[in-house]
Amino acid sequence: MGAGRDDTREPRRDPRVAEPTPPNHRAALRKTSEASLRVRTRTERTLEAACTLARLCGKPLRGDGDFPGRRPPSNQRPPGQRDEGDARKVAEMRTSTGRKTSRAARLVVMVAAVGLLAAACGTTSNGGGGSSSGGERKIALLLPESKTTRYEAQDRPLFEARVKALCSDCQILYSNANQDAAAQQNQADAALTNGAKVLVLDPVDSASAASIVSKAKARNVPVISYDRLVTGADVDYYISFDNVEVGKLQARSLVSKLKADGVGSGTIVIINGAPTDNNAKLFKQGAHSVLDTSGLKIGKEYDTPDWSPDQAQSEMEQAITALGKNGFQAVYAANDGTAGGAIAAMKGQGIDPSSRPVTGQDAELAAVQRILTGQQYMTVYKAIKPEAGQAAELAVDLLNDNRTAADTLAKQQTNNGQKDVPSIILTPVAVTKANAKQTVGQMITDGFLTATDICSGPAASACHQVGLSQ
Repeated sequence: MGAGRDDTREPRRDPRVAEPTPPNHRAALRKTSEASLRVRTRTERTLEAACTLARLCGKPLRGDGDFPGRRPPSNQRPPGQRDEGDARKVAEMRTSTGRKTSRAARLVVMVAAVGLLAAACGTTSNGGGGSSSGGERKIALLLPESKTTRYEAQDRPLFEARVKALCSDCQILYSNANQDAAAQQNQADAALTNGAKVLVLDPVDSASAASIVSKAKARNVPVISYDRLVTGADVDYYISFDNVEVGKLQARSLVSKLKADGVGSGTIVIINGAPTDNNAKLFKQGAHSVLDTSGLKIGKEYDTPDWSPDQAQSEMEQAITALGKNGFQAVYAANDGTAGGAIAAMKGQGIDPSSRPVTGQDAELAAVQRILTGQQYMTVYKAIKPEAGQAAELAVDLLNDNRTAADTLAKQQTNNGQKDVPSIILTPVAVTKANAKQTVGQMITDGFLTATDICSGPAASACHQVGLSQ
C-alpha cells in the first residue's frame, strides 16, 4: 500500500449501470404519473365527447392522431422512443410542471372544440319554412293545405313572383300547414321570431287563427287575411273572392241543369267543405240561399273535414247506401276535390257520373278535363293571379309603411265579427262545357292552365268539339 493513496474515496461508477432511485424521488414519480394519467384521461374523454357530437351533427372530425400533442400508443412509437428506465423518469420530473401545463392547455383547446361543435348543432336550418337569414325586409306567406292543388301550383309561385318584381331585396318566409291548425300556429311563431314584418295568412282554422293575429299585433306586425277570412281578430286587410256568390253560382247552375233535364223537384246530395274554414261557411250560405227555395229536396248533407277527397268519397258512398242508386239526381260538391271524391264513389257503385250533374270549384286541371268529357257538370274559376298579385302589392305597401297605397287597393269592407276589414273582393266565374270556349280560353290566356295540359288524353277530342286547340 502506498503512503499517498486515499482508500476512503467512493469507487467510480459505471455509466452503463442505472443509478438507483432514492425513496423520495420514487414518491414524487408516483404523484407525477398519477397526475399525468388524470390529465390524459380527461383529454381522452373530451375527445370522445367531441367525436360523439360530431357524429350527431353529421360533421367530419379528424382522427385522434391528428390532434396536436396527442401521443401515439407505445406500440406505435417510432424506434428509439422506448422508456429508458427509472433514471430517465427521474430526469423528466424536472419538466413535469411544464408538461402538465401543456396538457392542461390541450384540454382547454378540446373543451373549446366541443363548444364549437355544440354550437354547430344548434344552428341547423328550419326545414318547415323559408330561410331565416338576411336583412329585415321579410314577408311571411302562411298557406293552409296542399290537398287543393291551387296553393302550391298557383298561389305560392304567383305571390312570390309579384313580391320579387316589386321588392328585389325582400325575403319571403313560406310555410304550408297541411291542414294542421297547431302546425300553422308554430309556423307563424317561427316567422315572427325570424323577423317577419308582414304576415300574409290563409288560415286553416278561421277562428283559432285569431291568436296568430294577436301575437303579430303585439310585435306591431300587420296581417293580411288571404283568401280565407280570419274571424274575431284585428286583421289589417282581406283579399278574396265573393264567396257567398261562389255558392250561389254553384247552386244556380245545378238548379238550371236539373230543370232543363226535367227533374227540377228531384233529390240532391250536398257535400260541403271543412267546417273550420270560414269560406266553406260562406259557400254553404250562398248555396242554401238558392237551393232552399228551388223545390229540390236535400237527401243527405255532409261537412267534409280538411276538404278531403277521400272523406268526400266515403260520404257519397254513405249517401248512395242510404238513398239507393236511383234515389238522387245530382250532387252539390263545394270544390273540385270533393267533386272528384263523389264521382269516384258513383263510378264505384256503377253509376254513370254524366247522368248525375256534379258541381265544383277552383278549376283544377282534372276537373276542367272532367267537364269537357262530361263527367262533371261545372266548376268555378277564381283567377288566382290577380288575387296573389294584389296580396303581394298590399304586403309590400305595408312593408314600406305605405298604408295610403294599401287603402287605395282595398276599397271594400268585410265584417269579420270584430271590425270592418278593408278588403279586395274579386269576382268568380261559373264554368261549364257550354261556355268552355270563353271561360277555359280565359284560363289559358291568364296562364292559369295551358292548352297542352288541358287538351291531352281523353280530353283531346272534347277540346276540339268546344273550339279549344293546343
